[in-house]
Amino acid sequence: MASSTSPVPSESQLFTPMDQEILSVGGTCQYLTCENYDFLPFRCESCRGRFCQDHRTEAGHKCAHAGEWAKRRFQQQSHQTSFSSSSSSNQKPTTLTATQCSHPQCKTFIDTLNSVGVVCSTCNRKYCLKHRIPEDHKCSNIIPPGARQNSGAISQTDKARAALGRLKLWGKEKQAAVLPKPKPSTAASRVVALNQLKKSAKGDEKVPLDKRIYLHVEAEANTTTSKLPKGAFWYNKAWSIGRLLDDAARGLQVQNVNNRGGGEEDRLRVFHVEGGRLLEFSEKAEDVLGQGNTIVLLRGVGPVDA
Repeated sequence: MASSTSPVPSESQLFTPMDQEILSVGGTCQYLTCENYDFLPFRCESCRGRFCQDHRTEAGHKCAHAGEWAKRRFQQQSHQTSFSSSSSSNQKPTTLTATQCSHPQCKTFIDTLNSVGVVCSTCNRKYCLKHRIPEDHKCSNIIPPGARQNSGAISQTDKARAALGRLKLWGKEKQAAVLPKPKPSTAASRVVALNQLKKSAKGDEKVPLDKRIYLHVEAEANTTTSKLPKGAFWYNKAWSIGRLLDDAARGLQVQNVNNRGGGEEDRLRVFHVEGGRLLEFSEKAEDVLGQGNTIVLLRGVGPVDA
């Protein structure tokens, strides 16, 4: 009778041997305590070794030549830079490879072996030796690169400051000499002067007598153009300075564009001679003005708090 037991396979038959073609792909990690097989190992550019993902960095496999690849790369880049600079210096300068003088009528190539470029500290442009002086390239008429063309705003600011300074000086002179007559020293003489002002004053007949304030009004000749340089008028003392200004401009026939918007160069302002200051549009006439005072209309002197 035949035996029913099957033969025991050998050890070589229990495992399938790995194909040599597969072994040719990848490699074993060269870290001493690892030796794992990796099909896509990483190569260290410093020590030229192959490592797995866990030991791919120089610190991970304790590279004996750490930093060598960085040094080689820096040397290569330095060599390429020096070579390109030396080759470009030997070339003949052209409009494509060199820089010309910033003077519009000069065609001299600068920053070469034969011509040195000089940067102007005012206009921030580079010129040849012939045009390096600001007077030679008209530096005052050149706008520096990157600067905004806001010359109009600057000139308007300077204009307002100059007008305000002129106003203050002119106001001091007005306080001493602008009044038609010296300010009366006695109460009786002041009453007489006010009565004379009331006789020559003009205004809106609808304003009640007890609400009227009588003023001398002038238009400053340097900043305004008026058909009537001065006059005597009455206004409602409950009015704001802005409304009083509108009526005063109509009385002297001065162009008034305050209600149309625009800048300060066209805006009218009220200067109080006795107070020596510009008046706010929102102030009340009865709070800042007195009977017989003098106000002056000026244009382009800026806001009150300038």
